[in-house]
Amino acid sequence: MLKPFLTANWRYLAMLNFRIDPAILAPRVPVGTEIDFEKGETYVSVVGFLFYHTLMMGLPIPRHRNFEEVNLRFYVRKKSADTWRRGVVFVRELVPKTAIAVTARVFYGEPYQALPMRSEVSDRDGEVRAKYEWRRGARWESLAMAASGEAQTIAAGTHEEFITEHYWGYTARGARTSEYRVEHPRWKIWPAESFELSADVATLYGSEFVEALRAEPASAFIADGSFVEVQRRTTERDPL
Repeated sequence: MLKPFLTANWRYLAMLNFRIDPAILAPRVPVGTEIDFEKGETYVSVVGFLFYHTLMMGLPIPRHRNFEEVNLRFYVRKKSADTWRRGVVFVRELVPKTAIAVTARVFYGEPYQALPMRSEVSDRDGEVRAKYEWRRGARWESLAMAASGEAQTIAAGTHEEFITEHYWGYTARGARTSEYRVEHPRWKIWPAESFELSADVATLYGSEFVEALRAEPASAFIADGSFVEVQRRTTERDPL
């Protein structure tokens, strides 16, 4: 049996979720997939989290095992036989390691960019705080979130389930679409009591995302995370 492409622990996922006009996302939807709506609404999420104990093809890469990632993603689905595969498409993914960014771009076609990054995460005395920062030029930008209490089980059929329970990744590669599965158990979450996104959205993600990401978020929470396996990709041509 083939080893997963990547394994790691993803922890303290700060997830800031915004409603968006689906017409903005339409040009980015990979062939063979369609936008996944939740009760008629379309969402994008800014997500920051920690990678721990990362292995690629079962092997550790020196100085590349523990690092941050911040990404902007939206939600799609793809019909497979008589079921729907629910997945995500990334607009941009930030990591502090050039080798990670290059590998992801080459093997998965993912829009990774390497930037200086740092993080402050604490989980003690019933308070959870996560702050992820990245530097562009002379300016540090950030995603920060705070919560308290015990992590909560995500109820079936909720908005929080919609955001967290997407287990496939899709990437447009011209007339082809890459597909890969991300395996992990269901996560618990802490609803955020405070949050902040401090970034020049227009130059980071594109001017089309400014209105959505400056609006009041639909939700904000920190997921506890878990061990994950990213399986090897497959690629399909446009059936048309």
